[in-house]
Amino acid sequence: MPILSALANSSAGGYRFRSNNATPTVEYLVVAGGGEGDSSGAGAGGFRTATGFSVASGTALTVTVGAGGSGGDGTGQGANGNNSVFSSITSNGGAGGVTSTAAGRSGGSGSGAGSATSNPGAGGGSGGAGTSGQGNAGGRADGFDVGAGGGGGAGAVGGNGGLSTGASGGAGTASSITGTSVTYAGGGGGIPYNAGNNFGVGGTGGGGNSRGWNGSAIIAATTGTVNTGGGGGGGGAGQGAAGGSGIVVIRYADTYSDAATTTGSPTFTNTGGYKIYKFTGSGSITF
Repeated sequence: MPILSALANSSAGGYRFRSNNATPTVEYLVVAGGGEGDSSGAGAGGFRTATGFSVASGTALTVTVGAGGSGGDGTGQGANGNNSVFSSITSNGGAGGVTSTAAGRSGGSGSGAGSATSNPGAGGGSGGAGTSGQGNAGGRADGFDVGAGGGGGAGAVGGNGGLSTGASGGAGTASSITGTSVTYAGGGGGIPYNAGNNFGVGGTGGGGNSRGWNGSAIIAATTGTVNTGGGGGGGGAGQGAAGGSGIVVIRYADTYSDAATTTGSPTFTNTGGYKIYKFTGSGSITF
């Protein structure tokens, strides 16, 4: 039976009881790194969250925070984002964007299809698929003289390619696991067929905007936001933006003791009845 110690709770005028030697079940959020854009917007990193996850006492649980894709993948396309991990839970990195008429690639969320060409009927085909339960597909680029598709987000598919307006990235998904509602894993915007036209807006949740016209000048593609898993915006060959890094958050009821040890310097808060460990870099946690 757990040893119980009383803690004064002046706001309630009573007592709360803290269990000193029991092991909690935890709630987690695991978001992977977003992909790097190319012509098409990149897919957001995979998004996984759940409650009631059992942890063992005295065992160090691995935490890996995936970096966003950057630097290309050696094939002239955007690099995929990197996986994030908590214990046995893995979220897949977002798919890197593609160029020319290529079909989108699959990942945590799929990238949009590449831009179409001026050949009638030629198109980039379909967007890449998202991992089941983690993200959504990228947008299409069919027809002709059509821009690239937007990357998929955790909450919605990417927009389809457009002639005069860049495709929007798919929206992400909100979580309040940190005590504040934050939206994660938005897809990157796709470049329009004519880069002198309006840019593709990144999906809410850290998705980057595509290269395009902002009303007064051509602007460069923007990166996915760090620690959201947002996909990078499309910019054309060699001009796509990097994806945003992921994040891992673990919380449990504050009636349990603090974690025995952590590595990787997570941020710790005790608020709203929860103990919350937020990892923006890799490490471990032991209960």
